[in-house]
Amino acid sequence: MNNRHLLSRRDFLTRAALSGVAAALWHRDASAASSGGKFSPPIPVFSKLYQELKLNFDQAAELTAEAGLDGVDCPVRPKGEIEPERAADEMPRYAEALRKRKLDMLLITTGISSVASPHAETVLRTAKKLGIRYYRLGFSTNTKQKLAGVSLPEIKAQLRELAALNKQLGLTGVIQNHSPSGRSTYVGGDLNEMYEIVKDFNPGEIGVAFDLCHALIVHGDDWTARFDQLKPHIKVAYVKDVKRPRQLTPFGEGEFSKTDYFKRLKQMNLTAPLSMHIEYEWHPKGQATTREAMLKMLQQNLRVLKGWLAAA
Repeated sequence: MNNRHLLSRRDFLTRAALSGVAAALWHRDASAASSGGKFSPPIPVFSKLYQELKLNFDQAAELTAEAGLDGVDCPVRPKGEIEPERAADEMPRYAEALRKRKLDMLLITTGISSVASPHAETVLRTAKKLGIRYYRLGFSTNTKQKLAGVSLPEIKAQLRELAALNKQLGLTGVIQNHSPSGRSTYVGGDLNEMYEIVKDFNPGEIGVAFDLCHALIVHGDDWTARFDQLKPHIKVAYVKDVKRPRQLTPFGEGEFSKTDYFKRLKQMNLTAPLSMHIEYEWHPKGQATTREAMLKMLQQNLRVLKGWLAAA
């Protein structure tokens, strides 16, 4: 037998063996994620917070790095950190400022509710170019009367068109469950309704951003049954601690530590970003917000969150 051919055959067998080892290691790591292995999805901050200090992109990236976070969940929506009409220019600039500090724009939060939403395709194509995988859909509040049956088929029709675009681009649009506010309620805020909306969609195209804070407010301790029903559709998770009936708190002062939320996410092998939301009054009323105070608050909440992940 020709030695060249023999070497080629040996090379083939070696490569095949290495592929088998790689596959075994992948399965081992996936199993470890749900059976005692380290649970450490990337943690961005919902950077709507930074608008309080009017930070530019470099300042925002620097603060994110100092806080020990992995990046941002950037609001690309009207009155957000980035206005949709400026997305093609400003999203890459923000992403570059983050990457200089070894961080990423891990998620975006949009006002997109259909392919006809202003600048929707530009925002999503820019996200694709930047390697962003997930974006939050921007359903506005609706009165309960509008949500009662009539609007759901329309919402699902809009989602079908978005699902087709998401499939083309390789993106996942996620719907957040949000509790009622004032006289209005949100699409999918009731998790039974959320299931009806998403159940027929490919979760890789239209999924759920599960928000335990709002699930506790709406469903109380029955949130677990809804979580289990939605599990195949949950792609992203949000974290903001709460005391019922609806008092948002610093991490560790609410009810999250009494739940098995993070254990459930670990068992799902969740690797998508775990978005950290700061939506309580984190600085003394009447006092100006400062960068130093914001940094200290972010570091403290992140320590608590990492403790929850370690204990999962």
